[in-house]
Amino acid sequence: MNPATKPVIGISCGDLNGIGIELIIKSFSDNRILEMCTPIVFASNKVINFYRKSTPEINFNFQSIKEANRLNPKQANVFNCWEEEVVISPGQLNETGGKYAVISLRTAAQALKEKIIDGLVTAPIHKKNTQSDDFNYTGHTPFLKEFFGVKDVVMMMCAGNFRVALVTEHIPVSEVAKHITREAILSKLQIIHQSLQKDFGIDKPKIAVLGLNPHAGDQGLIGTEEETIIKPSVKEAKNNNMLVIGPYSPDAFFARHSYRHFDAVLAMYHDQGLIPFKSLAIEEGVNYTAGLTAVRTSPDHGVAFDIAGKNKADAFSFMAAIFECINIIRHRKEYEENRKNPLKKVTPSILANAEDEQIDEG
Repeated sequence: MNPATKPVIGISCGDLNGIGIELIIKSFSDNRILEMCTPIVFASNKVINFYRKSTPEINFNFQSIKEANRLNPKQANVFNCWEEEVVISPGQLNETGGKYAVISLRTAAQALKEKIIDGLVTAPIHKKNTQSDDFNYTGHTPFLKEFFGVKDVVMMMCAGNFRVALVTEHIPVSEVAKHITREAILSKLQIIHQSLQKDFGIDKPKIAVLGLNPHAGDQGLIGTEEETIIKPSVKEAKNNNMLVIGPYSPDAFFARHSYRHFDAVLAMYHDQGLIPFKSLAIEEGVNYTAGLTAVRTSPDHGVAFDIAGKNKADAFSFMAAIFECINIIRHRKEYEENRKNPLKKVTPSILANAEDEQIDEG
């Protein structure tokens, strides 16, 4: 990639006592990533240096910046979101870890909104210590939805061509059924369809929809949501020119590897989709927020307090999130260019066939 056109990728640091900073250090110590993007880490020099001591074998260099437009494209850039001394306690769930995770996230999100950065990769936060009157969200996804002022978004887990999206996210299982509505399913399907086209370069995406109940309700014998809500939603999506099929029985769908025949799968609730996804996409998973005007990805794991500060964190999923962020930015750019100039998508073979038809008609 031309260094002059490298995307600028923002990185929020996540919980200071989790594995986020270690993942950042390990990921951007690989100079090959720096050839693909220019990173800005939203944290502080002192936090970075604290965790550098626990990874002495890794050569991680960075430039400290106070203005986001003064970047060094050949190394990581650390934007200092705070100057005060912060007590770091690896592996501890405390107020400090959450407070500064939110400061980092808000600063990075503002930079994304102002297009100072081209995309955002978020390190893991903990829902318990980020909750406050100023940050009353169950995670990154609902925060970013409100921050960017969009009507709806989709939590989509990605690993190559394997993508699982959710109708409901972080809510109690006892409340799932009442959130399964036609409006919710159709909204998610529309976002998924558009995202597959714009963010992943798939012209005619094929989407599978899972049932809510065991055996997808067995034609109403085990719950009625499939007959009264999900099937009508699938039918309406088809009427809106989307290639959507279902509802499928979730257990058989994944056991038979039926997901391989689809560009995305829409699950009804968190564990229904994420247990099979994380079981099948070991260490490769990326969480993508579809439906935003900007690009945001994250690894598919949490803060991992049990190994924080011990130099045991595997950066594979975090690096996959960086690569996915870069790829989606590229796909969006190509999508917009193709919209402006539709002929760019016409292949030489299609043009040749058109010329042959003209010759035959003449």
